[in-house]
Amino acid sequence: MSCKSTKEINITNTNILLNKELTPLELQTWYQKDYLEDSIPGISLNKWYRTNKKKPKNKSIIVAVIDTQIDINHEDLQGQLWTNNKEIPNNGIDDDNNGYIDDINGWSFIGTKSGGYVVWNKYEYTRIVQAWEPLFKDKTESQIDPKNIFNYNEYNRALKELEEENKFYKNWLKSLDHHVATYSLVQDTLKYFFPKEDYTYQQLDSLYKKYKINDKRYRLRRDDNDKDLGALISYKMVSLEVGQNTLQDIINQQNELDSIINKNLNVNYNERLLIGDNPNVLEKGYGNNNVSNNKEGHRSIQDHCTKMAGVIGANRENNIGIKGITQNVKIMPLNIASMADENNKDIAMAIYYAVDNGAKIINMSFSNSFSLHKDWLADALTYAEKHDVLLVRSAGNAENDTDKTIYYPTDINLGDTKEFCSNLIIVGSVTHKPDSTFVSDFSNYGKQNVDLFAPGDEIYSTSASNKYEFDSGTSLSVPMVCGTAALIRLYYPNLTATQVKQIILDSGTSYNLEVIVPGTKDKKVQFSELSKSGKVLNVYNAMQLAKKVNKKKK
Repeated sequence: MSCKSTKEINITNTNILLNKELTPLELQTWYQKDYLEDSIPGISLNKWYRTNKKKPKNKSIIVAVIDTQIDINHEDLQGQLWTNNKEIPNNGIDDDNNGYIDDINGWSFIGTKSGGYVVWNKYEYTRIVQAWEPLFKDKTESQIDPKNIFNYNEYNRALKELEEENKFYKNWLKSLDHHVATYSLVQDTLKYFFPKEDYTYQQLDSLYKKYKINDKRYRLRRDDNDKDLGALISYKMVSLEVGQNTLQDIINQQNELDSIINKNLNVNYNERLLIGDNPNVLEKGYGNNNVSNNKEGHRSIQDHCTKMAGVIGANRENNIGIKGITQNVKIMPLNIASMADENNKDIAMAIYYAVDNGAKIINMSFSNSFSLHKDWLADALTYAEKHDVLLVRSAGNAENDTDKTIYYPTDINLGDTKEFCSNLIIVGSVTHKPDSTFVSDFSNYGKQNVDLFAPGDEIYSTSASNKYEFDSGTSLSVPMVCGTAALIRLYYPNLTATQVKQIILDSGTSYNLEVIVPGTKDKKVQFSELSKSGKVLNVYNAMQLAKKVNKKKK
């Protein structure tokens, strides 16, 4: 189906002011604006609400957000969260026989048997090395069965990544250990010059230039354990450069890196021990029902999901905070994400849960260039397709061409460019600046494997602990699309997930604009060359096109 009906905005010929300086209020809401009316390249959400006079045919729609835990008590999400009315709260019985006990507001697939949650996961490349090391370690390609060549190459790619990351983090930790060891000496020395410890970085820089005895790089000074005056001043400058103003700041970073090395990057770390499941079997019966867990002594991991939920469906009628894309939504939080990478098993099981419990759209603000069980992910996508559920996934924040490096979950098979399912949208990120920096410098891209772009830079949304924050990432672009899909399916419930996907792609805004390719300093291409549609999400256009398609369908 092709329904191309939108005009191209020719940036080079327009009289609209480029790089308009946004006020604080405009910055909070920029992504909802319309380019032609507001000079801001948003998604034209306000334009649609300003012109729409009709009410939706459906009273509500369920959007699953597969993510971290969520701040279920946030003031701007009240009334917007999904409730499983078939389940009697806290009776310890699976009342609706869906395989999950007391799943009132969703499910935590990283929940532990004790009622807590897993904070530290392994990276996916760590899991691959652990799983495939017995098959491939120290073997050459000539020793490998041809049917296992792909896995063999993936193992070696994962091993290289693991070794490089281990080296990086161990070197960083060594620096932190050195900072802790020299902290008292550095502080006491600087007190001689600044008794009130009220120095600035610039003052330290001037002092360093006066007293340095050589121009050694930091790492060499660290390894030589230099303690001359110039070296001590430079140690403090290095700490200030990365925001480590106190000893506790350094210790906190030290503890975090210790966990990364000994958990995220440790092939022998058993991340599933506290969950108690078999990670090699797809089955229900693990996790717990606490999707908003703040266990004392644990790192809180509610922020990411709370931000996604706010963009989609923060309460539009309470006159506080922000306005989500649609009021008539019920957010179903499904926890799979903690520190490091999501487990393929949890992703697949969360998709199955969302589909089986009534979600029509699934927000997946994550992606990974490694996948241990890509078959599980593919099966879950096709299961969702069979049940007419649309999935939206972030392109990723690695500045990569995804036509060259596959990111998962994906709708293509190895060596094939044809999609095996028609219900997945992959989204990159754009900024509010319609110039060469229009594509966010962190965003992945791909003429074949990224479907379109949406705002994902400096997005203001709900955050954990009942707060509001700005954040950036292709993660934020995903709920833009999910909220738009929710609006379409609310007003035109007869349209299928496949039709909704095509409408969103065909109705986007085209920009005649040369942009810097992410990951390069100054390489420029036409914006249209960085995604399949070559467009940016546009709610107003999508709703107009959905109306036409729905009329033809009738």
